Amino acid sequence: MMAAPQENILVIKRSLFDRLGTFQGLNFEPERYLGTLLSRGNNFFLPRAAAERDPDYKQIIPYAIIAHGDRVLYYVRGKKAGEQRLVAKGSIGIGGHLNDCDESLFAWDEEAYRAGVEREVNEEVRIGTTFEDRVVALLNDDSSEVGRVHLGIVHIVKLSEPKVDKREAIITNLEFLTRDELLKRRDSLETWSQLCVDELKQLLL
Repeated sequence: MMAAPQENILVIKRSLFDRLGTFQGLNFEPERYLGTLLSRGNNFFLPRAAAERDPDYKQIIPYAIIAHGDRVLYYVRGKKAGEQRLVAKGSIGIGGHLNDCDESLFAWDEEAYRAGVEREVNEEVRIGTTFEDRVVALLNDDSSEVGRVHLGIVHIVKLSEPKVDKREAIITNLEFLTRDELLKRRDSLETWSQLCVDELKQLLL
């Protein structure tokens, strides 16, 4: 039996993030960071197994919150989720690791990043309406083992109509919920979703 190919994922050095200005939780000035993070030469690919264990690197993770009006898409990660530490947790973020399987580039600029995000979102859900997508915040959580090696780029995807279907079997219980409904479920949400729900009013501005 052949071994599965090694997945290489997009990272930056932790020292670069510290130099730009580290923070805990959400930062609503993404433009202060993105130009540098998505400059070729500042990001590169590492084997995922190594990156998951090494806090000297931050994995770049797009985290797309899909919204219609004041409601956002909520789902539960099923048992076959790639990140076992998040299984059975509620989430309002679609997205995941960016890998080099398509472009095989050594680094990414903003255009390559945007294409990667679109591909990542399209793998998980099918959006059946027009939408606008913008980056509104960065998300960092150094309080946990998982968080220490990841850096989230929070996108708000505003839909014209609430038309979304799942593509992946790991996505279950798909529904649009208000902030109040999400706050009632806060304890069952993954940490990044908890941080986003707490700041949802500002994220949706």
